[in-house]
Amino acid sequence: MPEEPKTKSVAGTKTKAKLEQIKAFPLGMVLRACPQIIDYGPVGGIAHWRELMTAAVVVRSMLGVSPSAYEEACSAMGPENAAVAMACILERSNFINSPGGYLRDLTKRSEQGEFSLGPMLMSLLKANGEGSAVA
Repeated sequence: MPEEPKTKSVAGTKTKAKLEQIKAFPLGMVLRACPQIIDYGPVGGIAHWRELMTAAVVVRSMLGVSPSAYEEACSAMGPENAAVAMACILERSNFINSPGGYLRDLTKRSEQGEFSLGPMLMSLLKANGEGSAVA
């Protein structure tokens, strides 16, 4: 069974509270919502969160998202959730004019407590014909 992401704990900072507010989703659900990211896994597939995070870095580069934008997303959302956001951006890349700008906007909204991956993932599941198959 794939390992679940762990919320990073950063003692004494606002980041800790923000990271705990962002719900973690099962890896299987993420991969059903964002199947395109699977092709970018280290061995042509994704079985663990670490592999999703590795694939997200490849996709980040491919989509032209700057390293600093991705690092800021990792700080604001946690590395697992930033990887999920990149997977979602990849899935909708033909509709997103500026993936880097989009990620920066999601990061800003996350820092303000106004962003959740849930609606993004549910929308993609529905688009992929799996709207009722939640985790």
